[in-house]
Amino acid sequence: MPLPQKTDILIIGSGNAGLSAALSAAQTNPTLHITVIDKSPLTWAGGNTYFTAGAFRTTHNGLPDLLPLVNNTDATQASRIDIPVYTEQDFTADLQRMTGNRTDPALSAALVSDSRAAVGWLAANGIRFQLSFNRQAYEVNGRVKFWGGLALKTQDGGKGLVEDELRAVRNAGVGVFFDTAATGLVTDPTSGAVIGVEVVHTDRAGAGADTHRNKNRRTTIAADAVILAAGGFEASPQLRAQWLGPGWDGARVRGTPYNTGEMLQIAQRDASAKTAGNWSGCHSVAWDADAPTESGSREVSNEYTKSGYPLGIMVNRDGRRFVDEGFDMRNYTYAMIGRRVLEQPGQVAFQVWDARTVAWLREEEYRGEVVRRIEGASLEELARKCVDVGLLDPGRFVQCVKEYNASVEGVGGQRRWDPSAKDGLATKGLAVPKSNWALPIDKPPFLAVKVTAGITFTFGGWL
Repeated sequence: MPLPQKTDILIIGSGNAGLSAALSAAQTNPTLHITVIDKSPLTWAGGNTYFTAGAFRTTHNGLPDLLPLVNNTDATQASRIDIPVYTEQDFTADLQRMTGNRTDPALSAALVSDSRAAVGWLAANGIRFQLSFNRQAYEVNGRVKFWGGLALKTQDGGKGLVEDELRAVRNAGVGVFFDTAATGLVTDPTSGAVIGVEVVHTDRAGAGADTHRNKNRRTTIAADAVILAAGGFEASPQLRAQWLGPGWDGARVRGTPYNTGEMLQIAQRDASAKTAGNWSGCHSVAWDADAPTESGSREVSNEYTKSGYPLGIMVNRDGRRFVDEGFDMRNYTYAMIGRRVLEQPGQVAFQVWDARTVAWLREEEYRGEVVRRIEGASLEELARKCVDVGLLDPGRFVQCVKEYNASVEGVGGQRRWDPSAKDGLATKGLAVPKSNWALPIDKPPFLAVKVTAGITFTFGGWL
């Protein structure tokens, strides 16, 4: 199919936002000519969506409301599952709390009130959903307890979501073109409305051919409507340093290397777009320190995330704790933890556990095939091995863990350790507390993993 010169709706970006917009438009009016373009090659289809775990936050009325959507739960399993109802009030309260009441009222109301219908619509269009046992549930006293208001995921995570959505939009007659970079917006000289997009399309020479044989063709695609769904600037070290602040040029990129912010700049330059969102903010996580720097891996993908810190502690390379690992459920803290790690000396930290909690870590994130596991029969041995990968003060490291252990001895009383809820097992007397899930780290063998900051996406945009 050749690149069109005219289309009714032109969508820039092949992630979940762009493909959902294309599918919705095609179903609303099947006579429309709809085109999706993406500057990436087909091998990088899906933008950052490909790298997500595929979790979907939606309101729901508990397990009976979700079972019709999923393909991985039978009646026997369902009888052991506890999923609390997640209301519009719950969703709104979480949004307000996580954003410090800075969320846009109209947009958040639409997100919350339409969330269940949107998930149902996706499922009806062939997107495969599952209950997220591996990420959002723990087995406690024989019951599988979901927590954090986030029970659904897509089958095979972001990879499966992109596969399903590409299939759906192509079946709906949408044209999807890769290797097609938008370089400018064409506006009506009288109204200022966007009426087209200038693009550069790369005709690739073929597998194994020299890249200098690729041919770049400049053209303009006229469009009645243009939808920008091209992501943020998280893959641009320069823009990260400019907008997020010093040190952010050193963050690892979790996802696509193609989200470098050009469309944000083009929208301002050509269409006088007005700033919106939080340009100094971003979503960033604890990320494997051995992961690639400039992009995620399409093979390992989200498994480089290291989200097991609530089950243990985090210590910087100087041997000091720097964050309350248990101040809330992981769902509500993991997107902030990357920033805290980035602020540490060398932009690295060590996550530490003992034999009590290692078995509770997610296998896909912490198995030996995907992460360098630093193990020791004693805290002293663990510290010596951490020195080999960047720990500067092993003595302080051991002292830090022992001080932490002393602060949790005898804590709990009638409270029981429960990773599926905020259990109130907290430290006492530490300058940096741990508010929940505080167990001593004194049962060998011990495990540490070195992490850095991985940036997911940026919060700045335009209106």
